[in-house]
Amino acid sequence: MSLYRSVVWFAKGLREYTKSGYESACKDFVPHDLEVQIPGRVFLVTGGNSGIGKATALEIAKRGGTVHLVCRDQAPAEDARGEIIRESGNQNIFLHIVDLSDPKQIWKFVENFKQEHKLHVLINNAGCMVNKRELTEDGLEKNFAANTLGVYILTTGLIPVLEKEHDPRVITVSSGGMLVQKLNTNDLQSERTPFDGTMVYAQNKTGMSRS
Repeated sequence: MSLYRSVVWFAKGLREYTKSGYESACKDFVPHDLEVQIPGRVFLVTGGNSGIGKATALEIAKRGGTVHLVCRDQAPAEDARGEIIRESGNQNIFLHIVDLSDPKQIWKFVENFKQEHKLHVLINNAGCMVNKRELTEDGLEKNFAANTLGVYILTTGLIPVLEKEHDPRVITVSSGGMLVQKLNTNDLQSERTPFDGTMVYAQNKTGMSRS
């Protein structure tokens, strides 16, 4: 990480990614903008069993939207689905178990989803940060496979479904971590430099912000 990027990350982080940053930004929030009902709108949220993904899915469910959770691990995903249903009173919460680092699983899921469901909004939220270089069974570096290639395959695969609906959206969650890395298109799978999971994650997020 260069000195310049370190300084930018530190300055921007203090200003925007702390409690004081939130308190400053929320002064411009318009509460009425969030007071909407969205019955009939269908959302797909990856990584919807925890963190930002779960919070997003819950708020959508509270407003009457149909939510498809795409998660990797069955048990925590089932727990999250049950919690969202209980807290929102919305039964239209569906669960799909998909490993987003596995292209074959993604394609299979997309093909089945296209046959059975409609979709208005895709929210690419899931991400992973593996700190030791690991390869998938397809020979792909795992962070790259899940954070970059998997997002690309899922999004391009679902675009035909989205295009059938009025006002479709694709939202891809990024990270302030991308500020610390310049995209290196010559080493997308981290083969040529010492492996650092945090920096690889930042690379992945930088790549997605450019796509």
